[in-house]
Amino acid sequence: MTALSLMSAGMYIFNHAEISKVFVVLGYPSYLLYPLATAKTLGLIAIWTNKSKVLKEWAYAGFFFDFILAASAHFMIGDGEYAPALVAIVLLLVSHFSWKKLEGNTQL
Repeated sequence: MTALSLMSAGMYIFNHAEISKVFVVLGYPSYLLYPLATAKTLGLIAIWTNKSKVLKEWAYAGFFFDFILAASAHFMIGDGEYAPALVAIVLLLVSHFSWKKLEGNTQL
């Protein structure tokens, strides 16, 4: 999950022109690229550092919504590129449930 998120955040910043075109095709405005790259990076930091449980939960929620929206956008336009988002969702859920199990808190 970390690798996928860092890769996409990096592409949003360093391959901005190409990714902007993809965002427009998906129906999203391209001005979201920089804030989304920032949010992904900060979300990963929140998950890695484990400083605040509330912040970590919000980071997981943000990633979940991001991955769901990515999968649905690709599915709706029929480009067949929704598989990475589905993999990211699975990895996110595994990460979240593993963290909850380690914390001894199995409630969602």
